Amino acid sequence: MVKNAAATHSTSFLKLTTPAEVLRQLAASGLLRSLRPLDSAAGTQVVRDGRSLVNFASNDYLGLARHPAIEAACIEGIQRFGVGATASRLVCGSLPPHQALEDALAAAKQTAAALTFASGFATAIGVIPAIVGKGDCVVLDKLCHACLVDAARLSGATLRVFPHNDLDKLARLLRSLRAKSATARILVVTESVFSMDGDLCPLREIVELTEAHDALLLLDEAHAIGVLGEHGMGLADALGLQARITFQMGTLSKAVGLAGGYLAASREWIDLLVNRARSFIFSTAPPPAIAHAALTSLQLIGSPEGHAFRATLRGHLATFQRASGLLAGHTTPILPVVLGSSEAAMAAAAVLATHGLLVPAIRFPTVPRGTARLRISLSAAHTPAAISRLAAEVQDLKTQDTRL
Repeated sequence: MVKNAAATHSTSFLKLTTPAEVLRQLAASGLLRSLRPLDSAAGTQVVRDGRSLVNFASNDYLGLARHPAIEAACIEGIQRFGVGATASRLVCGSLPPHQALEDALAAAKQTAAALTFASGFATAIGVIPAIVGKGDCVVLDKLCHACLVDAARLSGATLRVFPHNDLDKLARLLRSLRAKSATARILVVTESVFSMDGDLCPLREIVELTEAHDALLLLDEAHAIGVLGEHGMGLADALGLQARITFQMGTLSKAVGLAGGYLAASREWIDLLVNRARSFIFSTAPPPAIAHAALTSLQLIGSPEGHAFRATLRGHLATFQRASGLLAGHTTPILPVVLGSSEAAMAAAAVLATHGLLVPAIRFPTVPRGTARLRISLSAAHTPAAISRLAAEVQDLKTQDTRL
């Protein structure tokens, strides 16, 4: 059984018989969710329920979702290629922007080829079952995103989980699995930046372990692309390890500022995915205008302007750490403030909202029980004043709650 809070739901809910009963149980547990649309466009300043809020909830780490060059590229893409692709990629939905983006991703990730999908979730669900199946094994970090866990389950491969970033346990698992079979595919799956804690995986050591045990490695760079590395291509870029990673997965919906997912790998693996990844084969292609705009975003990320955005983001992080006294040594823009109970996290988020700050409370099943938290996301588009204001408000919460 996979003991991953990001993907596991309380089995007690499954015993209830009607949707109303399940909803009542969720409400009683402090876990009921509902949609709360914004009254404005997305950005660092938003309006919700008529209230103006500084937005520390989005994953737009570089502020590219409203960058004028990317907006212009999207409009140009619509004018040149239309609104929709009209068919799957294997029918007649492969348009010039799709290929141009995939070529650019492959070059940026230093692989022979790349393939794009409608979302990061669709990428995982299509890729992992195409790589491994019955008789093979997937080894996941316990804190891997739900899409990776769901994809591993769907594959039919044997599933093994190692405690978060526990290299000793990973090594023991790999030794044991390889001893049982010299020919089975073993796929190790981890993330470069973990989405709820903002910490990094020990990538160099994981690469060495997979190589030593003839295992494949899938690295999800969803929260690292745009943010880490000299060229903004993620942790593998920062450590010079791109050539040693079998599968580099990521998303276009966070720092890239748009929507979609991708996988970069060898030409043979990409050709196999074109033939085996069901979420690719049986989905209408992503809108070509999005691919066209993503190409501009990718170029911007690797440019001097992108480098400047990352420097600004690092400056914001240092300002928050210094002023709040929290998360010293943290290196990513995802800042978890763990409070424990769902009630405490929800109450803290409500207090910040009354002070004009949108900071989400994250609860089970997104994070393990007992680790409910505020999840603060910084963006290069935030002003220094907004960062200082956030730090002051969190510092006030800290004086009132000894758990911080």
